[in-house]
Amino acid sequence: MRIDKDHLYHGAALIQIAEHPQFTAINSLRIDGVPLSNSYKINDGIGVHLKYASKPTNSLDEYPFTFHQDVLRELAETNKVVDKLFIALVCVEDMEICCLAYDELCELVEKRRARKGSEETQYVILVTAHTGKRLRAYIKAPGMRKTPLGRPRVIGRSVYPRVLFESRAEV
Repeated sequence: MRIDKDHLYHGAALIQIAEHPQFTAINSLRIDGVPLSNSYKINDGIGVHLKYASKPTNSLDEYPFTFHQDVLRELAETNKVVDKLFIALVCVEDMEICCLAYDELCELVEKRRARKGSEETQYVILVTAHTGKRLRAYIKAPGMRKTPLGRPRVIGRSVYPRVLFESRAEV
């Protein structure tokens, strides 16, 4: 069987989950019996959707993660069938995983939607992984180059996969 790049990069994220002391099971995440692409159910109620970007852009040193409307709809449906949902953004070249709670992803998308005043066909979440600094996740202001919309989310490099297993109050 041929190994795709997403098998390698998703595998790197999944092995970290499997090595966590609270890990018990991993399965394809399914809605109405249909497995979702790139989404997994951890233990009994934790959903994880994985995306990867091979390298940051040359000009701004940002990893772009594109979320098309169909993926956003799928995530919204997934959020209804799990206790917690996370988006794990694998930054391949820097060998880091930036983990956002589903609610954080929604906030970023909603900020852009509100600023633009209309729906877009896709939204690009950007992540920076500069050496010696925490990861930063943000979305750009519409029509403005190099301008994050609001304050970037600052995410510690060591929160993944621990954050998946914390209670809602701790998250």
